[in-house]
Amino acid sequence: MAGSRARRRGAREAEDAVAKIAVIGEVLWDLFPDARRLGGAPLNVAAHARRLGYEVQLISAVGDDDLGRQARSCITGMGLETEMLGVSSRFETGTAHVHLGPEGQADFTIERPAAYDDVQLTDDQLKRLADWAPWSLYFGTLFASDESGRATLGRLMAANPDARRFYDVNLRPGSDSPELVSDLMRHANVVKLNEAELEALHGYLELPWEPESFCREGAQRFGWEASCVTLAERGCAVAVGFNYVESPGFPVTVADPVGAGDAFAAAFLHGLDAGWPAAKIAQFANRLGALVASRPGAIPDWNVGEIGMR
Repeated sequence: MAGSRARRRGAREAEDAVAKIAVIGEVLWDLFPDARRLGGAPLNVAAHARRLGYEVQLISAVGDDDLGRQARSCITGMGLETEMLGVSSRFETGTAHVHLGPEGQADFTIERPAAYDDVQLTDDQLKRLADWAPWSLYFGTLFASDESGRATLGRLMAANPDARRFYDVNLRPGSDSPELVSDLMRHANVVKLNEAELEALHGYLELPWEPESFCREGAQRFGWEASCVTLAERGCAVAVGFNYVESPGFPVTVADPVGAGDAFAAAFLHGLDAGWPAAKIAQFANRLGALVASRPGAIPDWNVGEIGMR
C-alpha cells in the first residue's frame, strides 16, 4: 500500500495536481448556551483542509429540516462539494450540546440517532469516489460507533485501498468501546488523539500512557506510518516513521477550544502530504491549532499567511 501511495503522489506532483481528501462522518450543529455553530469534527477538518488548498469530498448527511438546509448552505459557502452530502428522511440534522468547563475544556452531549447515522453510499457513488482517487481518507470514532456507519466506512476503505487512512480518535462517552477503537486502530495508517484519549487508550488497549512510548508501540503493534498526541497549551508529540519530536505550543488567549484539534488534524495531513520532517509538521500543526483556538467558532476565518510558514 505504501508503494502505491508513493507512486500516486509522484504522479500527482508530476502533473502539478491538487491532493484529494475524502472525509466521512458527522455534520452537526454545536449548541452553546449563547450560540449555535455548525460543526462536527469531520466537517471542521474538511473546511480547514479546503482552506489549505485541498480538494475535499465530504461524506455525510443532514436532515430534511431547517437545520439541514442551513447546514448545506453553510457548507457550500465554505467551498466544499455537497455531492456526497445526503438528506435523511429518517433522522433530524445532528446536534451536540457543548459544555465549557472552567479551564476551557469542552464536553459534548450528542443526540443520536441523527441524520449522519443514515449515510447511504450507492455502488455508483463508491465507484466515483474510487475514480476520484483520494490521497487520504479521514474518519473518527463517533460515526463508526453506529453499525451502519461502520459498514459504510468499511465499504469506503475497500473501494480506496491506496488512500492513507487517518484516524482521529475523538472519543465521546457512550459512542466508543475497546473493541471498536482497536479495530479502527488496525485499519489506520495515521492516528491522532489528545491526552485524555491517550489515558483512555492506556486502559482500553494497554498501550503506554507516555506519548513517545505510545507512538512507538502503536506503530509496532498496528503498523502506523505516523501518529500524534496533542498536549493542549504544551504543544504536541509527533512520530513519523522512526522520527519522534515534542514541539512546544504557541501561547494564545483561547476564545473557543472547539475545533482547534480539527484544525491541527488538517495541518498534520498537510505536513504529511508535503513530505515534511516530523518537527516541521508539529510546528505547523501547533500554529494552526493555536490560531483557530484564539477565535470564536470551530471554523473561524483565517488564511495561510497568518500561520507564518508553509
